Amino acid sequence: MTDATRAARADHRLELAAVVLLAIAAVATAWSSYQSSRWHGKQAQAQSASIAARVESTRASGVANRQTQIDVALFTQWVDAYAREQSELASFYRQRFREEFTPAFDAWVATRPLRNSDAPLSPFALPEYKLAATAEAATLEARAAAASNNVGTYIQRADNYVLAVVLFAAALFFAGISTRMRARGMQAAILGLGYVLFLGTVVWLATFPIDVSV
Repeated sequence: MTDATRAARADHRLELAAVVLLAIAAVATAWSSYQSSRWHGKQAQAQSASIAARVESTRASGVANRQTQIDVALFTQWVDAYAREQSELASFYRQRFREEFTPAFDAWVATRPLRNSDAPLSPFALPEYKLAATAEAATLEARAAAASNNVGTYIQRADNYVLAVVLFAAALFFAGISTRMRARGMQAAILGLGYVLFLGTVVWLATFPIDVSV
């Protein structure tokens, strides 16, 4: 085999390697761009979910506040009627206590607050006083916080894929410019750099979660 033949085959192998790198780097760039858009979409969804949950939490908190105000108002009126020994009026207010307030009131009365100095100051200090709206608000707020955390996570994942696009684009650049080099050594060096960059990015990408729409 002549030197010219060897040189021609070497040039052909380098050109083939450059073409392969161009092809696979192009596919990897498209994949990374797709993943970036998917995670940006999930970030938008998580942000919307966070906002919606926080709005609902605020609404539930408002309901709980109004219910507490009603309970306080009726309890105050009952105390006033009881103190004045207006039993009929006290019974009138007692019958209008909300169902959620009644267990706390009964538990408070059972402590004999007029005789027991250690009794709670009011039914509202007892664990029996529980509002479903308050629990709902807390649950929704926790859901909003979780969604907010997901927003940051999804943004970071999308940004990582954007960086992968840049790195694959650099590998494409090295593959393309290697075909312009006349010196075989320089061509091999630049192409090798492109492969190193490409393979390193692929290994890094392997640690990323993926999201695929079907």
